[in-house]
Amino acid sequence: MDASDCDVASTNWTHWHGIPWQDAHQVVGRLQARIARAAKAGDWRNVRRLQRLLTRSLSAKALAVKRVTENQGRKTPGIDRQTWSTPDEKWQAVGTLHHKGYKPKPMRRVYIPKANGDRRPLGIPTMRDRAMQALHLLALDPTAETTGDSHSYGFRRERSTADAIEQVRNALGRKHSPKWVLEGDIKGCFDNIDHEWLLAHVPMDKGVLRKWLKAGYFEGNTLFPTESGTPQGGIISPVLANLALDGLQSKLAELFRTVREARAAKVNFVRYADDFIITGTSRELLEERVKPLVQEFMRERGLELSEKKTLITQVTDGFDFLGWTVRWQGRMLLTRPSGKNVKNFLEKVRGTLREMRTARQADVIDKLNPVIRGWANYHRSQMATRTFAKTDHRIWQALWRWARRRHPNKGERWIKARYFRRFDGRDWRFAEKDKALTTLTSFHKKPHVKVDGSRNPYSPEDEDYFDARLARRMASDLKGRRKLAWLWYWQEGLCPCCNQKITKATGWHIHHVIKRSNGGSEQMSNLQLLHPNCHRQHHANE
Repeated sequence: MDASDCDVASTNWTHWHGIPWQDAHQVVGRLQARIARAAKAGDWRNVRRLQRLLTRSLSAKALAVKRVTENQGRKTPGIDRQTWSTPDEKWQAVGTLHHKGYKPKPMRRVYIPKANGDRRPLGIPTMRDRAMQALHLLALDPTAETTGDSHSYGFRRERSTADAIEQVRNALGRKHSPKWVLEGDIKGCFDNIDHEWLLAHVPMDKGVLRKWLKAGYFEGNTLFPTESGTPQGGIISPVLANLALDGLQSKLAELFRTVREARAAKVNFVRYADDFIITGTSRELLEERVKPLVQEFMRERGLELSEKKTLITQVTDGFDFLGWTVRWQGRMLLTRPSGKNVKNFLEKVRGTLREMRTARQADVIDKLNPVIRGWANYHRSQMATRTFAKTDHRIWQALWRWARRRHPNKGERWIKARYFRRFDGRDWRFAEKDKALTTLTSFHKKPHVKVDGSRNPYSPEDEDYFDARLARRMASDLKGRRKLAWLWYWQEGLCPCCNQKITKATGWHIHHVIKRSNGGSEQMSNLQLLHPNCHRQHHANE
């Protein structure tokens, strides 16, 4: 069965809300599974044929438009100042995703602040170019997942920073684990990847890839060409960077002639995007054998290691990785939020309070709660209890200064009575009526189960494994929300409209089968969880 057989029903589509998303997902999912299977078998001719079928499928084009009109950047235009916000604009956009005569526009260059005070350049493609990248990503990602390093965790489906730090613990957390680490830092990774290397090794349409790489960018009214690097800000950029860096793990495995020699060296590799560490039994091993291999690997791709930031460190001295400090202390390996990460978090809290000097207390609570909750959830899988307690105190000090600054003529007792009170059995909570600021110490440690690196989210054989992981994750996310948890499990985690998974990332909407205006009740039997887009489509088609 080819794409034309799969897409027969799509010829009857006439408008955006008339697209049967369940059918579209099935068409694309079947082709992606076949691409992954062909890539695993090394049948690259079949991979190219299937990718071509997928990128010309109307179902895939519809899903590409859906993705770029629902993500966080949907309201950010490129140089043409266009966004697709209405159903008619989205439907017309599907028809523009053709390859014949396609020429991407230059990106709009903006700068975003970095944690160290510098600015990171970011290119914003037009909506059409974003959709074309999303379309080709549907065909490229199954291959990237199949051939990627097993211990690469950045910008990959079903993988996260928590998986990366757990693998670090696996590599360094035992009594006889290696005690030396090479901390890798690549100079401007996304900006310097060699275009010719990408064109020779990335398994996708070379003509389209070349156009993206050479599209250039506008800064102000000046057009600048792009001679190296991936299109930062584009949807496909992280996968291109992963493909460029994949293979280092197998190169390290080939460094040793025998299994016995490899075991004695205790070389382990963990990578998240362009941050990586390599373990070893001695400084000499990492300096004389491992580092030259890494430098040669990077040189082939137009990259180089930063001599200043690429360090060889003893684990007893500790090192920072992905916002955690990893250090062997006493008889155990400690993984705690790094001092730099804590400092940046507190600066964000204090900056928010400075910006909201005259805001209502309830608005301050609403603004800060997601920030605190997000930071706590990021770190709660590691040893953060003591750090949480200390950081809570510093947040309280910032809140006290905020309150004192607002009322310089009032006494401390009055300020405490006005802004701080007993809430949920604890005194001195920053609270107003039934609303209180979340505390970090209310987040208890939640151990993370690392993903099996050999599993592939595009392989039908691994579907049950990832379903079980999603169920455990949602059970944690929905803890204390009994109605949502019951509906999610009753529906087996699937949206009844498109038959796709409902996750924290996709979001959800509680739908009344019989409208309340028509006498529908709040009973569970009258409720469903739908994706936001599916909910809008349902009401548009009524």
